[in-house]
Amino acid sequence: MSAYIVVRVDVTDAEKWKEYAAAAGPVVARFGGKYLARGGEMADLENSEDEGKRVVVLQFADMETAKAWYNSDEYQAAKTLREGAGHARFTLVDGYEG
Repeated sequence: MSAYIVVRVDVTDAEKWKEYAAAAGPVVARFGGKYLARGGEMADLENSEDEGKRVVVLQFADMETAKAWYNSDEYQAAKTLREGAGHARFTLVDGYEG
């Protein structure tokens, strides 16, 4: 079952964030992941605590693959580029097959 990583980001340094995003993207692809949303236009519809923050949604084949991506040496190296670029909250959630 697919698994999703939902990221809420408050970018404080756009240039540093671009460096991180450029490094993270190929690692996502290497683990078979894909971006479903990547900071595009958004509208808060109800009680948003994250107003004004970017939202990124990644899809992976399953929870194990998503965890393997996040914990991989490649992603951890890319993650260091994110330091000082903003504040991010990553949430991993299992998909639903109702």
